[in-house]
Amino acid sequence: MQRVRLRYTKRGRLRFTSHRDFQRAFERALRRADVPMAYSAGFTPHPKVSYANAAPTGTGSEAEFLEIALTERREPQELRSMLDTCMPTGLDIVDAVEVRTSDFTDRLEASEWELRLPGVEAGEAAEAVGKFLAAESVEVERRTKKGIRTFDARAAVTSLTSAEAPAGEGADGPRGEPCAILRLVVRHLTPAVRPDDVLSGLRATADLAPPVPAAVTRLAQGPLDEETGTVTDPLAPDRDAPLVATAPGGSA
Repeated sequence: MQRVRLRYTKRGRLRFTSHRDFQRAFERALRRADVPMAYSAGFTPHPKVSYANAAPTGTGSEAEFLEIALTERREPQELRSMLDTCMPTGLDIVDAVEVRTSDFTDRLEASEWELRLPGVEAGEAAEAVGKFLAAESVEVERRTKKGIRTFDARAAVTSLTSAEAPAGEGADGPRGEPCAILRLVVRHLTPAVRPDDVLSGLRATADLAPPVPAAVTRLAQGPLDEETGTVTDPLAPDRDAPLVATAPGGSA
């Protein structure tokens, strides 16, 4: 059995697809590309696909990951190309590596996000960021299946910066309106702190309230380099490691 890890995107209007929508589209692509999938045992066998830390519905992403198990060997980049051809534009398969290491999900320590705030001046965003970062803690509320939960949104944030969008560029293209851009690096803690939680924190600490919803995109997720504060490629260890048998606990 061969296992392959894939990186995929959610771009443009496809950012509104749910995780279940993506699963259906991906399983159709597996059939169309005639991928020799391994299946689970039991009364209702299903293809062995493991998903890791999917982005919330409504957010774009350049760094989503999954792992598949095959019954026959395939060259990872050829497999990637075949699958990408069978996927809708916007749900793009952009990278593939053969599994050579275990504990992949443990590497997904942090995410880098871009938040575009149409209608918000860069100076206003910078002031709000300063107040948020200066706070020792920023309590926010989120509705969960078990009701309203309160937690600290500040603790997970390792960096938060602001900038101004290029002249004439709004959240999704030229609109002739101001648009601040936030870059956020957040650790994957429990409970998970999401970009909308940080926006709630900015509202609580600095009364920053964009007139329209922010356009949110995950730019990267993976190991956090503590020295530089950057999020690095989680697939790099698989590229660099020699091809050896991987322990059963290595699935994504």
